[in-house]
Amino acid sequence: MPFREVLQTPEQPMVAAWFVETGMVSMLATLDDGDGAEVGLVGHEGFVGLPLLLDDDRDDLEGVVQMAGTGYRISAEAFRAALERLPDLRRLLNRYALVHHGQVARTGACNGRHQIDQRLARWLLMAHDRVEGDTLPFTHEMLSMMLAVRRAGVTVAAGALQKAGLIRYGGGRITITDRPGLEAVACECYGIVRRARDRLFGLPPGEIPYRW
Repeated sequence: MPFREVLQTPEQPMVAAWFVETGMVSMLATLDDGDGAEVGLVGHEGFVGLPLLLDDDRDDLEGVVQMAGTGYRISAEAFRAALERLPDLRRLLNRYALVHHGQVARTGACNGRHQIDQRLARWLLMAHDRVEGDTLPFTHEMLSMMLAVRRAGVTVAAGALQKAGLIRYGGGRITITDRPGLEAVACECYGIVRRARDRLFGLPPGEIPYRW
C-alpha cells in the first residue's frame, strides 16, 4: 500500500475490502470546496470497507494511505461470502465497527472542544499505536489536514511539545521521545477510545491488537 494510494473512493461502489497489516490509512471527509479533514484512522487493528460489513457498497468518506505499508485485499464478493460462511468473523468485525464508530464520534467532539496541543498529542498517540518504532513520517502540512487546523497552529503546538521534551521533529519526521508525557498532555479522548478498543477486543489494558 504505497503512500497516498486511494483504497476507498467516495460515493463509488466498493470492489474490495482492505485489511491493514502495516502502515496506516486515513478516512477523510472532503467538502465541496476541496477542503477536508480526517475523521478516522485505520491501522493493523482494522480494515477499510466497513459498508461491505453493513450490507452496503459505498461511503461518502475517502480512504487514503497516509503511511506506506502492506495489507490484504479481498474482493467484495469473496468478503460477503466469508461473512456468511464464518459467523465468528462477522462477530469480530462487528466489534471493530464499534471501535471505529467510537473513534470517529470522539474525533468530532475532540476537534470541536479541545486545544490544538491536546489534539496533536492524541493524534500522535493514535498513530504511534498503529506503527512500528517511534518515528512517524508526517509533515506539519499533513498534520494540519489531519487535525483540521491551520499549519501555523500545528507548528506552535508541535514546538510546545518539543520544548517539553515529548517529541522531536525535523525533515518531515516526528519522533516520540516521551510517550508517558505525551499521554499526560493528550485530552481524555485518547484514553476513552483506547479503553473501548481494549474492552471490545478482549485485550489487557494497553496491549496492541494482533495483526491480521
